[in-house]
Amino acid sequence: MTKFMFKSFLLASLLFIGVLIGMQKANEGITKMKGFEDQSFQAPISFQKDSNYMETSLLGKEVSSHDLEKKKEKLEEMKAFNFFSTIGKYLAATISSIVATITEWFASLI
Repeated sequence: MTKFMFKSFLLASLLFIGVLIGMQKANEGITKMKGFEDQSFQAPISFQKDSNYMETSLLGKEVSSHDLEKKKEKLEEMKAFNFFSTIGKYLAATISSIVATITEWFASLI
């Protein structure tokens, strides 16, 4: 199960990176076709390094580790109860135990 999840995550990441590369190539192609630089077309991903700080822009929105840390702190402060998450965990544990029991039963027959 872990291998499957790892492979699925790896494949999804690879496809996402492929989409971003495709968007970058399309942007370059449009710029070449027009013959001039248009400010309305932005690169899908841009990196800018100032002294010891690196700024990243993804699809025109600024992304920084500080924003992610603030969101994480906010979620930890809320300590919200997620009903669907609890049901999902219970359902996953139940199905896992049923499958384990069935597998052990088949193994005992062989």
